[in-house]
Amino acid sequence: MTDSKTAQPTDDAPQTETGNRLFGRRKGRPLRKRRTSLIEDLLPQLQIPLPKPGDRLDPAGLFDTPKREVWLEIGFGMGHHLAWQAAHNPDVGIIGAEPFLNGIAGLLGMVDDESLNNVRIQPDDARPLLDALPDASVGRAFVLFADPWPKKRHADRRFIGPENLPRLARVLKDGAELRLASDDMGLVRWMLEHTVKHPDFEWTARRPSDWRIRPDDWPATRYEEKAIAAGRKPVFMRFVRRPRG
Repeated sequence: MTDSKTAQPTDDAPQTETGNRLFGRRKGRPLRKRRTSLIEDLLPQLQIPLPKPGDRLDPAGLFDTPKREVWLEIGFGMGHHLAWQAAHNPDVGIIGAEPFLNGIAGLLGMVDDESLNNVRIQPDDARPLLDALPDASVGRAFVLFADPWPKKRHADRRFIGPENLPRLARVLKDGAELRLASDDMGLVRWMLEHTVKHPDFEWTARRPSDWRIRPDDWPATRYEEKAIAAGRKPVFMRFVRRPRG
């Protein structure tokens, strides 16, 4: 997520795609020696080899041991949420897509420090990964604190919208959760408008606490903590993928 005046990604900000372009920075501050080594040595071991266009990826085959489910985080920022989920769900394979090099290095540091063997990374645009995943292959997806792109002419750069919701609906299993979060009310309204009206998704909220309070299995991100400290109130949304047919 970014400051709405600059619309430039910060540490926890996923990049945003529109059409054939990917908007946002790919690299921030120069990487320190250890993080450079992780990019050079560890990333190739965890990077997802995408198949040719039109072919499908075998997500279960990406992991060394069988996994109960595969989850997907799009725009994992510095990786704190993804690493927490991986550490607390060792029987789940977790795929993260993020083009911001500093964020990839941050996640790699946690993977290395915590010996997480259930993480795989797409260090680029999430759309080719979504297009390569088989139907109904993902048990949970996360898009957390994405760039709000507050200017009206940039609204189509927001990840959650008409272009990508059908992609998510295709790869999510029946009953799978799609988790969204933001502290930008313009983006919250946008995501609600598009996701609620999409025929494949149902919003689970029944009372205000359902979107005001994070579930216990949804850790705070560093960006969220900064937003709260600045007086902004995050909104947490959970949708389920309706049954096919």
